[in-house]
Amino acid sequence: MKQTLQLKLSQHLALTPQLQQSIRLLQLSTLELNSEIERALQENPLLERADAESEGFAPAAEGSVAGETTAAQGDEAPAAFEEGAALDWFSEAGTSEARDEDERGDYADVGAAHTNLRDHLIAQLAFVPLDVRDRNLVRVLIEALDDDGYLDQGIEELVAMLPAELAVAPEELQAALYHLQHFDPAGVGARSCQECLALQLRSREPSPSRELALRIVEEHLHQLAQHDFAKLRKTLDCSDEELREAHRVILSLDPRPGARFTPADPRYVIPDVIVRKTGASWVCTLNPDALPRLRVNRLYADLMRRERSAGSLAGHLQEAKWLIRNVQQRFDTILRVSQAIVGRQRQFFDHGEVAMRPLTLREIADEVGLHESTISRVTTQKYVASPRGIFELKYFFGSHVSTEAGGACSATAIRALIRQMVDAEDTHHPLSDATLAQILGAQGIVVARRTVAKYRELLGIAPVHMRKSL
Repeated sequence: MKQTLQLKLSQHLALTPQLQQSIRLLQLSTLELNSEIERALQENPLLERADAESEGFAPAAEGSVAGETTAAQGDEAPAAFEEGAALDWFSEAGTSEARDEDERGDYADVGAAHTNLRDHLIAQLAFVPLDVRDRNLVRVLIEALDDDGYLDQGIEELVAMLPAELAVAPEELQAALYHLQHFDPAGVGARSCQECLALQLRSREPSPSRELALRIVEEHLHQLAQHDFAKLRKTLDCSDEELREAHRVILSLDPRPGARFTPADPRYVIPDVIVRKTGASWVCTLNPDALPRLRVNRLYADLMRRERSAGSLAGHLQEAKWLIRNVQQRFDTILRVSQAIVGRQRQFFDHGEVAMRPLTLREIADEVGLHESTISRVTTQKYVASPRGIFELKYFFGSHVSTEAGGACSATAIRALIRQMVDAEDTHHPLSDATLAQILGAQGIVVARRTVAKYRELLGIAPVHMRKSL
């Protein structure tokens, strides 16, 4: 054995930092991309937004690619970067109307301060003739309510949590709960759904239907939930009309009385692509509100050119160039993939879910010349706005079911058909899963009863015995 030196030539695949950044940006959602850009703007002095028209910043160069670029206009990258010039592919993304709205400010969203359940109940407490001790006990119960207005903790548990020196007896807290349960909204302070509904019924004017509804809630609520109307009629010794009226009264109750005071937590979705119908075809365009407008700072670029020194700014310059081009490539890829998907699913945009066709990642990958993993990244958390609503790009992919004619039907279309049939059914004689499978089979769609049951559960449709009405 001996040591020797030799030369060896080989090839291997390596992910450059630029390629790694491109892949990472591609899989980010719009909100995550904005966060990433904000971080880059803080760390890189050579990167700025194109709308920063202040002293020392040059205006964007002419001839930039507008944010309303369509898929038909191609996906070519901009020319080679020139030091000191602005890379402003995104500079024209915002429309003048959008800028005018930003200048005016959105005063329509400014509303009155929201009153929560706690404040609403405490305001009523001020008008109840109670002594200081009882008033404080009611306040303790108010603080213990959840967002729906229920008292999850028991009386004994609450008493144990209070300081021992107060010497609060369970009977005192029970009396305070009695006062709280007479506050608005009716049903607040209940310890179960059954008690909540009963409190609301007792707050209403006496009537035969109310008395029957109260008896059902207190004694036979489980049978009502199971829609066992025949057994209810026999147990309560009432007619169909009386039971129907009592059922109508129960349906008018609110099982979550405190929820109306809980502010909604809206989740906003910024669509990346807008689909519009042009003539007989559907065309995709990038959403200008989702496009960040970035460029290289002219002041620093000119300084580097005059000084002819690289220094630390050279690395920042390269990072800024990479980020701008990778963000551009990200939106180009999203646009190409979206147009391919819309082209395959144009029947959906014309006729709705029943016209959805089966589609796989492989089909789109072959059409746009990308890998399936890239298509998966592009379609995750990316949204398209259309006249039929806002959909994630993943929504347009789905499995298929064979038809008698030898073709294929999308699972989304089958679920839409099931929804239509259930919505149009006679509630006195609802359609069973087997009947739904037979109807689909008559239309040439071969699907098993258990598959229909699975699709029905995915749609949130109750079983046949739960859909039956009086």
